[in-house]
Amino acid sequence: MIIAPSLLAANFGSLAKETLRVHAAKADWLHLDIMDGHFVPNISFGPDVVKAIRPLTKMVFDVHLMCSRPEILLEPFAKAGADRVIIHVELGDRVDQLLWKIRSLGMKVGLSLNPPTSIRTIEPYLGKIDQILVMTVNPGFGGQPFISEMLPKIQQAATWRRERKLNYHIEVDGGINLETAVECARVGADAFVSGTALFKQRQMKRAVEKMRKMVTAAAPKR
Repeated sequence: MIIAPSLLAANFGSLAKETLRVHAAKADWLHLDIMDGHFVPNISFGPDVVKAIRPLTKMVFDVHLMCSRPEILLEPFAKAGADRVIIHVELGDRVDQLLWKIRSLGMKVGLSLNPPTSIRTIEPYLGKIDQILVMTVNPGFGGQPFISEMLPKIQQAATWRRERKLNYHIEVDGGINLETAVECARVGADAFVSGTALFKQRQMKRAVEKMRKMVTAAAPKR
């Protein structure tokens, strides 16, 4: 089970300190939400921030591109030290080429889908990806409530994984706290992006350990 605190919930005035805090908490991945103000109505940070914090930890950098033109960002993020890059299935006929490009740059490949998008749109790409990111809120802003109607999408992704003997991670992002993480784990999620629920804790290490323990206990046997 992978716990991935989201830097979007960190204190932007102290990103180096916050990165070290996540490292000390023994989280598995650091999730980085990249927003362009176009694909989503917000702007976060870019490759230079990733480059600046990369020397601070060997943690996996899980980069989620909520961007209309991810093709211009792939090489900069690869050079900055990203380990995994997620793009959106809503990009349509550009998806195949983008997945190939990410892989060619030596990074793991993920596909995300927004709440209104059918999980079926990801089915053609199942054999080409390392993770599916199911958005459990509408992307663009932190602190939104979890949309429980997304649970069947997670369940379907888990069914495909089992039936087709694939090994992709099923990641969830949006309104993830101890309770909603357990709900997601029960239907097959194994990577949990959590922002506010982890960063607001004075003892993040204890919070990470508790979330990992609870989702592990809730997970169905694979």
